[in-house]
Amino acid sequence: MKRNLSLLLLFLTLMGGSVSAQMRLTLPESIELAVDSSLQAFRAKNQYMANYWAYMTYKAGRLPSLTLQTTPLEYRRDFTRRYDSNANIDVYRQQQSLYSYGNLSIRQNFDPTGGTFFIDSELGYMRNFASGDNYSQFTSVPVRIGYSQSLFGFNSFKWEKKIEPLKYQKAKTQYLYAQEEISETAIQYFFSLALAQLEYDMAAKNVSSSDTLYRIGQERQKIASISQSDLLTLKLDAVNARNTFKNAEISLKRAMFSFVSYLHLDKETQVTLELPSRPQDIQIAPETALEYARLHNPDFLANQQELLEAEREVDRTKKSSNFEASFSASIGFNQVAADFRSAYRNPLQQDVVSIGLTIPLVDWGVRKGRANMAINTLNVTKISIQQREQSLEQDVIMTVNDFNVQQDLISSAEEALELALMAYNVTKERFIIGKTDLNSLTLSLNRQDSAQRNYLSALRDYWLNYYKLRKLTLFDFREKEELKVKN
Repeated sequence: MKRNLSLLLLFLTLMGGSVSAQMRLTLPESIELAVDSSLQAFRAKNQYMANYWAYMTYKAGRLPSLTLQTTPLEYRRDFTRRYDSNANIDVYRQQQSLYSYGNLSIRQNFDPTGGTFFIDSELGYMRNFASGDNYSQFTSVPVRIGYSQSLFGFNSFKWEKKIEPLKYQKAKTQYLYAQEEISETAIQYFFSLALAQLEYDMAAKNVSSSDTLYRIGQERQKIASISQSDLLTLKLDAVNARNTFKNAEISLKRAMFSFVSYLHLDKETQVTLELPSRPQDIQIAPETALEYARLHNPDFLANQQELLEAEREVDRTKKSSNFEASFSASIGFNQVAADFRSAYRNPLQQDVVSIGLTIPLVDWGVRKGRANMAINTLNVTKISIQQREQSLEQDVIMTVNDFNVQQDLISSAEEALELALMAYNVTKERFIIGKTDLNSLTLSLNRQDSAQRNYLSALRDYWLNYYKLRKLTLFDFREKEELKVKN
């Protein structure tokens, strides 16, 4: 269907703006066009892609990173302070120097502990231009392996591993949720146009019927089988029918413009709708819908994310309220020489071990206060999540009940429409032959029009409830499959 709709859009574009394109659309085709081409769909797609690349950035951060840090050239000529040992004083002396440095490193984060492994290599060059004498040196670190981490501190890697995949899963479900919202909106525009077309068709038929009845009334008035009052009423009905027709025509144009604008079609496109037939009966258990909602609804996933983020903040503030300790160690080789080759000959072992401590002595309860604030925020978050989930579960249950009832209402509306049409035709024939009065005919016509509107409203409410249920559960109960993001 998507391929056919794409070809249809291309055809409409080639038709040009000067010619009004004519097309027929069913409800599924209208929904597909809205999900594919509406401005709301473009916004949802770009929002999803932004979240997708944020997740790809997170995954890339879990892989080893290769970094080159370099200072290709640094030249200095300035006065610098030096100590004169002969005079036992500091003096300013002119200095010229050339400096170059490069470091190539590979780093890998280690999620369980929050530390970082690294392997790197360095090369530096320095040249001093003294008066009458030049002096240069190369310094190298052929290879060095090390590890560093915070001891007893906050491990951001561990929390990212919990939260980031959940955020991406939520982003996918939010995209599907947005598509179902687009479908709901498309259904509303579809049936608004369908109702406008129905009102237009009924108004056109009423113009023809009222004119016919008025002519019949004129003939019957000649033989005194109808009163002057009834004849005037028939004429008034004919006038009112023409006025109603003009208003229906205006409403139809407005509904048409809103519909094609939402589908992002050419504004001159004229659409004729094909109403869906009576849908098949589907009985959905509230417990089944609730199960799918808890698994897939983005609001449930957002609650999980909010809870994890609150727990992360508690962990962060608790650990920051204690002393901070860091540890780093590395082992490698280094060498210094006057030329490049010698800088890599017989390197000496280089060992570095470092332990750092930061101990809060007096902060007047600032850190403890932050920790207590985070704990209270977590408790408020838990209560808010519980309230939101109860409200969402209630919405799911009520939507399922409305949907199940709506199927019966369609059957009743369809039966009422058939009876109203039959009753009007019989009453009209009886009026023509003079066996019923004008009031009975008018009442029968009103019942017919009301039955048509009720049937259309029942269809609309059925599909709105069905797609709302799809939105809340992200499950297609007709096809019995989960909704998934299409690549």
